[in-house]
Amino acid sequence: MKTLIVKTVKIRSYEAGLLFRDGEFKGILGEGRHWFLDPLGKVCVEVVSQRDPWMIHDKLDVIVRSGELADRAVVLDLEDHQRALVWVDGRFSHVLPPGLYAYWTGHREVKVEVIDARSVRFEHPELPIIVRSKYADRLLDVCRVERNCVGVLFYDGKYVETLAAGLYAFWRNTAEAKVTELDLRETMLDVAGQEIMTADKVTLRTNTVVTYRVADARVAVTAADDVRQALYREAQLALRAILGARELDQFLADKDAVGKELEESVRRRVGALGLEIISAGIRDVILPGDMKDLMNKVTEAKKAAEANLIVRREETAAMRSQANTAKLLENNPTLMRLRELEVLEKVAGGGKLNVVLGEKGLAERVVNLL
Repeated sequence: MKTLIVKTVKIRSYEAGLLFRDGEFKGILGEGRHWFLDPLGKVCVEVVSQRDPWMIHDKLDVIVRSGELADRAVVLDLEDHQRALVWVDGRFSHVLPPGLYAYWTGHREVKVEVIDARSVRFEHPELPIIVRSKYADRLLDVCRVERNCVGVLFYDGKYVETLAAGLYAFWRNTAEAKVTELDLRETMLDVAGQEIMTADKVTLRTNTVVTYRVADARVAVTAADDVRQALYREAQLALRAILGARELDQFLADKDAVGKELEESVRRRVGALGLEIISAGIRDVILPGDMKDLMNKVTEAKKAAEANLIVRREETAAMRSQANTAKLLENNPTLMRLRELEVLEKVAGGGKLNVVLGEKGLAERVVNLL
C-alpha cells in the first residue's frame, strides 16, 4: 500500500517562498497556499520576508541565474573596482563592497547607486550621512580637516592636492590615501635652556621664542620629516653662531640687535621648509652664579664711583661759588655791608638779641664784636 504525503506551505503577502527540489532551486512562490506531493521528502520551501529587502542566501548566485528575480528584486553584481550605495524608502541604508547582491522591491522602495572606486576619493552630496552608516568604516577611510587647517593629500606616497577644511572619504583597497594636517595659524616655538659660550668664554643659558606660520603646506610636509623639529634645530644653530661671535658686554649692551639678527638668520634658513617667520627674539638670559655675583660687584663699584664723582663735582661747584662771592664782596663795600646786615638779621631771628645803632662807628664795633 502506497502512502501519499502532501506538503502544504502558506506564503503571506509580505513573504516569498524559495522552492528547492532535491537541493536544486526550482522557483519562487508568491502569496497564497501551496500544496506539494512529496512522498520522498525532496521538496523544500524556504519562506523569506520581503520586509527586510536585502536578500541573503548561500545559493544566491543560483537563484539569480535562474531569472526568477527579474521582476521581483534589484540584482547587483559589483566588480572589484565598484562599490554601491543603497537607499531604502528614501533613507540611506549602507555601502556595499564588490560581490553579488539582491534586494526585494515588492514592499520597500530600493534605490541603488553604483560608484567607481578607482578615483580613490569618494565625493557625494550626502557624504556626512554615508560615512556614519553601516559598513562605511569597513570600506572608507574618513578624514576631517579641522578649521584653520589644511590637509596635504598623498596617494601611494605621491602628492595629489592640498585640501581645505572639511570632511573627506577615500575608498579602501584601491590606493593608500594619506592626509597630513597642518595648522595655518601663527604658532610659537620655544627654544629653551640653551647653554651657549660667548666669544670671551662666558657660558650663558638663554630662552628664545620664534613665532611662525605655514606658508606652503606641501613643502612643509615634504621638505622634512618633522618641520617643527627642523625649525627648532635651525633656530638653535643660528643663536649659537650669533652669540659665539660676541663678547658678553657687547651682547648685554644691545640684545635687540642680536634679536633682529637672529630673526633674519632664521628666516633665511627656513624658507626652504615652507614656513614664514613672523618674529624671533631672546626672551631670557641667565648668567652663571659666580658671574652674576661678579657683575653685581662691578655694578656696585661703578655706582659707588659715580656717586663719589657727583659729590666731588658738587663740592667743587660750591667752593667756586664761595670764591666768586668773596671776590665780589671784596671789591664792593656796600654789598659787604648788606651782607653783614643779613647775617645780623639771621642771628637776631634765632635768639633774643637787640641791636641799637647810635653814633658813628658803633655799627662797626657791634660787627667786630659779633
